[in-house]
Amino acid sequence: MNDSEVHDTTTGDAGRIVLLTTSHRVAPGLLSWQAWSVLRGADEVLCAEAAHPQLPYLKEAGVEVTPGTPTARELVDRCADGGRTVVVLATAEGDRLLTDGLASLAGSGREQMPSLELLPGSYDLPGARLLDLVQVMDRIRRECPWSKQRTHEDLAKYAIEEAYELVEAIETGNREELREELGDVLLQVVFHARIAQEAGTAGSAEPDEDAVPFSIDDVAGGIVTKLIHRHPHVFGDDTATTPDEVKEHWLRTKAEEKQRTSVTDGVPVGQPGLALAAKLGSRVRTAGLDVPVPTGDGVGYELLALALDAESAGVDPEAALRAAARAYRDAVRAAEGLAGSDPAAPDTVGE
Repeated sequence: MNDSEVHDTTTGDAGRIVLLTTSHRVAPGLLSWQAWSVLRGADEVLCAEAAHPQLPYLKEAGVEVTPGTPTARELVDRCADGGRTVVVLATAEGDRLLTDGLASLAGSGREQMPSLELLPGSYDLPGARLLDLVQVMDRIRRECPWSKQRTHEDLAKYAIEEAYELVEAIETGNREELREELGDVLLQVVFHARIAQEAGTAGSAEPDEDAVPFSIDDVAGGIVTKLIHRHPHVFGDDTATTPDEVKEHWLRTKAEEKQRTSVTDGVPVGQPGLALAAKLGSRVRTAGLDVPVPTGDGVGYELLALALDAESAGVDPEAALRAAARAYRDAVRAAEGLAGSDPAAPDTVGE
């Protein structure tokens, strides 16, 4: 069977009706070979949407399109006239009235029906819904009174919150929450990129008129370039057969890119203390440096030593402490007589 979905309910010269659908996420005119073949060979092409994005390209290709869509009854009669092929170019809102009418006629058993086909003229590629997200974010930024005033600075806290909620979903193993939190993190990326695109323009919420604007395409293009450069064993002539060799490639190419003078360069000191200590310890251990752990009074130095020991043993101290804290939280709730209830549920409406 070909790409079209065929419902043949007749024989003879009852004709053929083809409902041609296209994806708004694919550039107009980029139709499948089968779609172009059907369009060029049709006796009539109909479209009810005067501003349909495919119309200019059909005109350029010499395909004449008749405006408007007849009723199901009229369409069947048109096809019956000499066994004609009629293509209906589906609108963005769909053609529910027409398809329901055709289904009703076919189900009556009293009609000599043409063959009915649903032919996808273009298909979404993987990741196509990201285009929808960009378009939705563009509109929200333009029309939402709150969103249009946001800056990188006042959104920063939300990026941190969403990142921690993502970590929580990963550590608790909740797949539904994981999907949702990944979306929330992705929203932060798209939101910040949309703000950056306006930098220096009139009416921008960004105060720095000298800021260089960039878009989500620049963000995506930058990470694509980085990934390709840091994976020469995938995109180049280098080889890597073990995770350690991959890590070695990554660190070497990263060092070449950043041209850092210290292993501590690039480590954000604003991250949680245990994570910061573990990251520094990892950098030191990877570089093969022999750096004595500083000693001093107070719990800070004790926690530093514990964090470095954990990192050396392959344990994420921040994750380990969160797991222990969750166990403590459950113990507290049990002492309160709340064991088994949802700790994430608010105590009051609207909290």
